[in-house]
Amino acid sequence: MEIKEVFDLINQETDRQEKGLVMIASENYASLDVLKAMGTPLSNKYSEGYPGKRYYSGNQFIDQIESSAQKLALQLFGLDEENWHANVQPHSGSSANLAVYLGLLQPGDKIMGLDLGAGGHLTHGSPVNFSGKLFNFIHYNLDPETGKLDYAEVARIAETEKPKLIVCGFTAYTQQIDFVKFSEIAKANGALLMADISHIAGLIVGGAHPSPFPYADIVTTTTHKTLRGPRSAMIICKNELAKQIDKAVFPGMQGGPLENVIAAKAICFIEDQSEKFKSDQIQTVKNAETLAEGLKANGLNLVAGGTQTHLLIIDCRNLNISGKEGSNAMAEAGIYANANMIPYDPSTPMNPSGIRLGTPALTTRGFKETEMKMVADWIAQILKNPTDENLKKEIKNQVENLTAKFPIYPNLSY
Repeated sequence: MEIKEVFDLINQETDRQEKGLVMIASENYASLDVLKAMGTPLSNKYSEGYPGKRYYSGNQFIDQIESSAQKLALQLFGLDEENWHANVQPHSGSSANLAVYLGLLQPGDKIMGLDLGAGGHLTHGSPVNFSGKLFNFIHYNLDPETGKLDYAEVARIAETEKPKLIVCGFTAYTQQIDFVKFSEIAKANGALLMADISHIAGLIVGGAHPSPFPYADIVTTTTHKTLRGPRSAMIICKNELAKQIDKAVFPGMQGGPLENVIAAKAICFIEDQSEKFKSDQIQTVKNAETLAEGLKANGLNLVAGGTQTHLLIIDCRNLNISGKEGSNAMAEAGIYANANMIPYDPSTPMNPSGIRLGTPALTTRGFKETEMKMVADWIAQILKNPTDENLKKEIKNQVENLTAKFPIYPNLSY
């Protein structure tokens, strides 16, 4: 393969993102400034350690960038440095979560988290993941009738099991999270509370979802989903936990941090404090609600009956297709989503019964209620006729006509 061929593939992927409907709930469009920062010579610099305490020389400018990113992370959530600390070095949400577990607990300690099939994350105790292998995870689930959290049941399990840490914040849960109730449950049982807000961080900044601060002791989040930043993560914790968290990240888990990505985070945190970003978060939820209503009007079933956030999950069982069949058919029409388990799914994780849809990327493009109604109709048509090749071609053309009106990276090529 030649270098040009690699860039050709990059251009093809950029074109796919430009012409398609990106509805994977964990994906979004980073700004050109964020992308630019990731491609700078900061990538050349080793900076093991933390600002003012590096193992290599020549970090005077790197220190300023990372310190600024830490301060901006706290400002983003309205936090002060007297009580809170931000670590912006974790490479991903998974490594951020592992750092919390290893920094505050011992292998084998008991942790509570939401079951993967109900919307929890792999790092919330899945037996195939490091979290489930290293720690004793006890899982709570959703109410089988409502598809929502039953806080009384969560409290009962916590009282019985006495975990050292309770994890809330999820990857495929459609309803708002009551952090106050989780905090009360944690305190009543002598547990720390960790909120993984990777999916809803942007909504929280924009006031479209309740905040975990000051109720959680530790908050982890990715920076690329609703925050529209680079693919990375951060940890915010109470100051009394800062030394343990920092040591767990470095030298406990990582060597040199990715300072080009940390610079991109700083830019993201500045952008996210704008009024435009905040209003977009309100619109993201409105778009998800409009999408949900449109799908239901077309006879589709949704987990929990709808959404209060940026994502929703279609239960495909009444359509007599699997989530994978449905999401593959949508992709052929230029609409990208992911197959997803539903609560108490009778099928397997590799071929689940649901499809997860999200509205962050479409909102970033400028979509509003009018466009979401069109999208809902297209999705319903495809899922009801997943083998109709002519229909998929026709809808793909309509998708490309619509996305052309909402360019995201016009004239961008490599």
